[in-house]
Amino acid sequence: MNASTTIPTVPIYGLNVSKLNMDDTVRHVEHLIKQRQPNQIITANPIMIMTALEQPHYMQVMQNAELLVPDGAGLVWAASTCGQPVAERVAGFDLLHRLMDLGQTRGWKVYLLGSSPDVIQDTAARLQSLYPGTVIAGYRDGFFGADQDAEVIAAIREANPDILFVARGLDTQEPWIGKYKHELGVPIMMGVGGSFDIISGRTKRAPVLFQKMRLEWFYRLLKEPHRYKRMLVLPKFAVKVLKDKESVTKVQ
Repeated sequence: MNASTTIPTVPIYGLNVSKLNMDDTVRHVEHLIKQRQPNQIITANPIMIMTALEQPHYMQVMQNAELLVPDGAGLVWAASTCGQPVAERVAGFDLLHRLMDLGQTRGWKVYLLGSSPDVIQDTAARLQSLYPGTVIAGYRDGFFGADQDAEVIAAIREANPDILFVARGLDTQEPWIGKYKHELGVPIMMGVGGSFDIISGRTKRAPVLFQKMRLEWFYRLLKEPHRYKRMLVLPKFAVKVLKDKESVTKVQ
């Protein structure tokens, strides 16, 4: 995380995760937008942390991000287990909606990048319907290669958004934003994973009961059993945290 950040954080395996609750996170993001400097927000979860521990490049991307919020329930549990609890889970899906809502009174412009052509189109229409005061400055699907990066960046810069939401999968979206954030020059850039699929109506979010019980991951596994290999990382993370309990939050 950028050294200039003054918000309270907890270090989880060398990654500074915000301790702010949702309301304070939204206020902090609004402040960042006013500063007009590029900021990458990563909605951190155990799968990302484990990937960072195994892949130095991914670790660098996460360390260079200006804000890591505790999206995964496992991360909230880890911070509490190690004696440095965060205020609450700050889910990326909910943060997206809070920012879209606030944008209505702030005159913000938003650019949407990722997913398939039909999903991104339906997402843009749905968000514009839900938040008519926030401008959808542009959108584009995520089916493009490195040879088209310059073209995509140019389109985003032309739209001059306040916020850029990117849905290209955890393995791609964070490194892509990290690589190009200064060229993009957008005040807030945030990876949103499968949020567009939910907003467009392609998939359903876990019921509130699952969310409150911190079992949203289990609901997704029931609905998408092919994700089981990825979900196996969650118990591995829990075991690692318990084993490393005394050193998890030590500054690396």
